[in-house]
Amino acid sequence: MRLPQQASHPDSRRRWLQVATATAAALWLPRSAWSQPRWPANPFTLGVASGAATASSVLLWTRLHVPGVSVASQGPAPLTVRWEVADDEGFQRIVQSGQSLAPPELAHSVHLEVPGLAPEHWYFYRFMVGDYVSPVGRTLTLPRPEAQVQRLRLAYASCQKWEDGFFSAWRHLREDKPDGVVFLGDYIYEYPARNSKVRVPTGGWVVTLDDYRQRYALYRSDPDLQAMHAACPWWVTWDDHEVQNDYAGLQAGNSGFSDPASPADFARRRAAAYQAWYEHMPVRPSVLTQSTAGLASGAEMRIHGRVQFGQLADLYLLDARQYKDPQACTKGIGLGSSMVNPAQCPAWQDPGRSLLGLRQEQWLAQELAQTRSRQTRWQMLGQQSLFGPRDAKAGSGQNLWNDGWDGYAPARRRLTDTLRQHAVANPVFLGGDVHENWVGHVKADYSNPASASIGVEFCGTSITSRSGGNARTAERLAANPHFVFADAQRKGYGLLDLSPSELRTTLRVVDDVTRPDAGIETLARFVVQAGRPVVTIV
Repeated sequence: MRLPQQASHPDSRRRWLQVATATAAALWLPRSAWSQPRWPANPFTLGVASGAATASSVLLWTRLHVPGVSVASQGPAPLTVRWEVADDEGFQRIVQSGQSLAPPELAHSVHLEVPGLAPEHWYFYRFMVGDYVSPVGRTLTLPRPEAQVQRLRLAYASCQKWEDGFFSAWRHLREDKPDGVVFLGDYIYEYPARNSKVRVPTGGWVVTLDDYRQRYALYRSDPDLQAMHAACPWWVTWDDHEVQNDYAGLQAGNSGFSDPASPADFARRRAAAYQAWYEHMPVRPSVLTQSTAGLASGAEMRIHGRVQFGQLADLYLLDARQYKDPQACTKGIGLGSSMVNPAQCPAWQDPGRSLLGLRQEQWLAQELAQTRSRQTRWQMLGQQSLFGPRDAKAGSGQNLWNDGWDGYAPARRRLTDTLRQHAVANPVFLGGDVHENWVGHVKADYSNPASASIGVEFCGTSITSRSGGNARTAERLAANPHFVFADAQRKGYGLLDLSPSELRTTLRVVDDVTRPDAGIETLARFVVQAGRPVVTIV
């Protein structure tokens, strides 16, 4: 799919640039120069977060929000937010402080880029409005690109449906003390309360900008999720439910039951969803390539990028929704996903179709071509779904899901060819979306079981979102031998412990997502030796 790059109205773009610049910068203007907020209660109900770190800077986030108080009621002027960054949790050794803006155009969110920090260093931060003080956050800057990093612990997670369970997995992850979190999509779900199993989400269908803001505020009100955001930096991407189930590029998806929005309204809905995602995520203002008004006419929100952890690892965070070509041969009304027999789908092997979009594919190929010159040991690809084929049909023939990489097999082959062409040393694919744990090998040619392994894959389960259970797991593993482990029942997250010599992955699962006091245990452990793309269960 080719996204149009239409310019927004000059006046709206000029206003947006003024807002974004003032919001992002570390500003030290006199307090009298700023609009003063008047809040009836503590406005830091959504907590704090950090992300987009470099070796010398970090992005700090908060949003001023009191339930029942509308954005419009606070007036048209941006509001003043004071902030501090310190070496200690008690803020006795403050290293930087200042004031920034919370503009109404962005729901009084703050995206503050703090420069001039030391590399590979933990900092504490907080925000203040009037007499109110936010929770204290903790964040970490990256090592310098040339640094010889000996260890790194990252968590990967996805799919947290409010109505399917409690977010207790985040409480346990905080106790595991990762250096950062890689979130791979489905931060919210757009559904109404119809299928609520444990908790009932407020509001109905999520369609408008205000709907999306309210749904994010609901999720962000969860104390375990708030505490995990405050514990370390996050790197985030999205999947479909941040907008609509199974959407692809500028084509609407299919909710499966009575979504009130028509496909003709989808561009406007997607623009509202993207804006609300930005307002609630610790990402830099530069991800918006045009004004928020430009999103409604198809302008991209650039969220894919590379993060370098010294000489130890690169993380390529990918976007498998915004530029995606529509799914091939979907049954029924033709929108969204379904299982497909590839032999009955002429478009299945069309090389012109792409999951990432051709421009993002080209960007990724160029980045992977430089891995040898950068001399990073591990190359992690954080994307939304299962990478390797997963045939659901026993015996002859195939039955494949058309929404994931299986539905874009030529694009998958282009990526594996790129890995081989540039002799990428240690590719590690991270995924989500399927609500199940799948662990296996990335093959040079999946049609040949004897094909060489060129990387490894860890596709994670959900934080809460339901799955079908393990009745067919053994059968599906036997039919897809490039996978070495699968579990379709338990919920939780994955931990990656990287060193120059090996990668250790631990699958952590809660015992019952329907209980807020759920316990945690280790489901499985794996090790991968550097230079040898083989997953070993330990």
